[in-house]
Amino acid sequence: MGLRDILFGKKKLSEPKTDRLFALATAAVTLETELGLKTAGRAAIAFKPQSSGEFRSAFDDVDQLLEAVAAQGGSKIDRKSDDYGYDWIVVDDPDLEDLVASANTLSSELTAKGFGSQLLAAIFRFDGYEHPVYFIYGFKRGAWWPFIPSGESKRDNAKELELKSQLERELPIEQDLTRWLALFDAPV
Repeated sequence: MGLRDILFGKKKLSEPKTDRLFALATAAVTLETELGLKTAGRAAIAFKPQSSGEFRSAFDDVDQLLEAVAAQGGSKIDRKSDDYGYDWIVVDDPDLEDLVASANTLSSELTAKGFGSQLLAAIFRFDGYEHPVYFIYGFKRGAWWPFIPSGESKRDNAKELELKSQLERELPIEQDLTRWLALFDAPV
């Protein structure tokens, strides 16, 4: 976006940064052996749907592709909506690499069809602590952050910061803590 766009009020949403999504798969050994976190076999992608015919058509193509990927890898895929107007593609698969690959496939296809700016986040659930641990990937910034809900609209900030310090060498962690969205109602 240039100065002219800023002055005349034109807004162009940034395209997603999917290149760092696979960092979670490479961090899996550290997550499991050093931190005691094991994938719960669930992940999801959140995006803002559009009502345009082009979006529906593009998403039909993505649905077909995801079904093919799911059938090949043995994944189960479901679609949900939340109270905030976002749609979720939920993937169930015991293999973390398959979960990451499915998230990448969806984000890549939506981006190729011109709808990458609609992507919000990918979220992956892990078990091993008192509360579930989620690793969230923000597509706009291309960065990860931990999220640990510890009750009704509460989160374990201390444990999240501890995970941040333990994983900064493995994952591109979002450094601006104000951008660490809390996705309490994520369907994973």
